[in-house]
Amino acid sequence: MKVQLIVKLILLTLFCQVLSVAAQQSATSASKSILEELNMPRRGQGSVIVYEDEAIKGILAKPNSANLPVYTSEDGATQYVKMRGFKIQVFSGNNQRKSKDEAYSKQRLINDRFEDIETVVYFKSPRWILRAGNFRTREEADVMLKEIAKQFPSFGKEMYIVSDTVKIPY
Repeated sequence: MKVQLIVKLILLTLFCQVLSVAAQQSATSASKSILEELNMPRRGQGSVIVYEDEAIKGILAKPNSANLPVYTSEDGATQYVKMRGFKIQVFSGNNQRKSKDEAYSKQRLINDRFEDIETVVYFKSPRWILRAGNFRTREEADVMLKEIAKQFPSFGKEMYIVSDTVKIPY
């Protein structure tokens, strides 16, 4: 009885160490999946073999979950999924007349300079808001925020990254 308990504790400790090493290595090499990291042989350490169902493998291989519905753009040219991501909040103002004009003016400027970035102006009482981009990660959004700030220095102080629902090409 005690031997079985000791064996279980040793196996649990070994498993936790393997997961810890895998987590550290995945931070340095983001291109490999967790399962690839776990299945890699390591010199001087035990080995772990993880078998996965093909359905799970298909879900993990896609950048977007299979459970997300796929949408088609208005022009029918692009398919995308909606998911949580990041946008750049370029402008927000609560002066009813002036803020609306300023939001659309800044939107035109960004659209002229950055044609591939989607911009959206909307009213969320009591503010007019302009948001730009559809980014999966905060790092992607930060790179673009710096680029927009470089092109439009006057926008720089009021821009920041926000978590939002984004459209990612499928």
